[in-house]
Amino acid sequence: MATMESLIGLVNRIQRACTVLGDYGGDSALPTLWEALPSVAVVGGQSSGKSSVLESIVGRDFLPRGSGIVTRRPLVLQLHKTEPGLQEYAEFLHLPKKKFTDFSIVRKEIQEETDRVTGKSKQISPVPIHLSIYSPNVVNLTLIDLPGITKVAVEGQPESVVLEIETMVRSYIEKPNCLILAITPANQDLATSDAVKLSREVDPTGERTFGVLTKLDLMDKGTNALDILEGRSYPLQHPWVGIVNRSQADINKNVDMIAARRREHEFFATSPDYGHLATKMGSEYLAKLLSKHLESIIKSRIPGITSLINRSIDELESELDHLGRPVAVDAGAQLYTILELCRSFDRIFKEHLDGGRPGGDRIYGVFDNQLPAALRKLPFDRHLSPQNVRKVVSEADGYQPHLIAPEQGYRRLIDSALNYFRGPAEASVDAVHFVLKELVRRSIGETQELKRFPTLQSEIAAAANEALERFRDDSKKTTMRLVEMESSYLTVDFFRKLPQDMERVGNPTAPSAADRYTEGHFRRIGSNTLKNTIPKAVVHCQVKEAKRSLLDHFYAQLGKKEGKQLAQLLDEDPMLMERRQQCAKRLELYKSARDEIDSVSWTR
Repeated sequence: MATMESLIGLVNRIQRACTVLGDYGGDSALPTLWEALPSVAVVGGQSSGKSSVLESIVGRDFLPRGSGIVTRRPLVLQLHKTEPGLQEYAEFLHLPKKKFTDFSIVRKEIQEETDRVTGKSKQISPVPIHLSIYSPNVVNLTLIDLPGITKVAVEGQPESVVLEIETMVRSYIEKPNCLILAITPANQDLATSDAVKLSREVDPTGERTFGVLTKLDLMDKGTNALDILEGRSYPLQHPWVGIVNRSQADINKNVDMIAARRREHEFFATSPDYGHLATKMGSEYLAKLLSKHLESIIKSRIPGITSLINRSIDELESELDHLGRPVAVDAGAQLYTILELCRSFDRIFKEHLDGGRPGGDRIYGVFDNQLPAALRKLPFDRHLSPQNVRKVVSEADGYQPHLIAPEQGYRRLIDSALNYFRGPAEASVDAVHFVLKELVRRSIGETQELKRFPTLQSEIAAAANEALERFRDDSKKTTMRLVEMESSYLTVDFFRKLPQDMERVGNPTAPSAADRYTEGHFRRIGSNTLKNTIPKAVVHCQVKEAKRSLLDHFYAQLGKKEGKQLAQLLDEDPMLMERRQQCAKRLELYKSARDEIDSVSWTR
């Protein structure tokens, strides 16, 4: 059977862990575990006795005191009940592992930590101070002490401070899992109570509000607060609780909280007005009332909290899978990880080429559009013009005229004409090289596993581009050989198709059919021969080699690297490492919370 202490203690431990991890306002689409767990916000106007109520519940004098706005930052106070006989101590979140056993130093640290953020002015800040107190004299509770509500800014404060405090208070008490401890002095008209006014606005049914009347001993003689305490003048769903705080004289005399509690008990027990309510008055009763109510809330919301925890665990595990697990420190495991990452990249790169992903079709576009268009634009008409033919033939003969046919001139003319094919061939090689480089870049970006390793990304990109450069050089040599082969050996049949009568060529009035046929013959060499052989060479030397051995040289170099060098390749982005650590810690927290909840046998 789950006891009150075990239930609320469990929530306190989970909230404490959430606080350490900063998991109380997370960036998840789900509400954080902190937000799903109940807590108690203490709300009241300045000098309403908020600090005294908190100190009475804790049983320790530990809060700063003074006039005006003393609480200038929210104080998230977590009370942890310990075994009897153990020493009381306090811990601050901003001073981890440092235990405070002197509560006067706790007060001083609260003041100094407030000043670190707000300065020594009267400014306020929404950044909370987190304090945990471990004591056998407390009940398990999480209390949030908020700045006192004010209507007028004091000297040193901007006029906006009034609205800022109200906005801050609302941000806490508007949450459906937040109980409201509305503190109002008994010697003040309830109709003017800021705490009651705000509580009514955010909790009109009063389901989450606990009314607390302080300073009952300071009311005018002959008056009492029975109408409020008995729920007649302002009824709430939960009973009002009266509190008698220590007087300023008691505080000045350092009257301890145990003695103050005895005096409070005596006040109610002996009061003619409140004696019949004595068992339901006082700070000790208030603490037990809050604990009992929290227990019922926790029991009713355990299914929803469990569901949130399970969904959060799924979300965090999914994010960790996306971020990748921590890298092994063993050199062999690191080498294996690098090879697996390279294979993932290589697989995506091949999918681009083979059609599983877009991009490879651009290579086909080079062969089907760019190359034919370039071949059609070759200036054979200018090269085979009568003026150029006469010039080339004349230069080839030198001072001796040709006897039968200007063979040497024809050969030079043909050789220079065929050289025009070099440009389109080289352009095809370069165009495919550009496409392959772009596919390498895209493939690296699409390899999710690589995103966490920027150094390895750069190394793979450099190795792949270096390999592509080698493939391009080989491809250019091969395509140039194909072009050169066309002019290396000219058959008799080739010459028969060329015009034999240079006088006809040089005669502008002669028919030009032979000229056009000669130009067409060269174009057929491009369209029928090189249009097919250049793509074959390019695909064989660049595309096929990229698919077969893009990272072979990189693999060979990897085998020579030592452990430190391998670790450098797996050096992650610091922000990603930090994000993974945060996710891992939150996942551990949520799993621990689930296990603790499952370990308790809930009463029905």
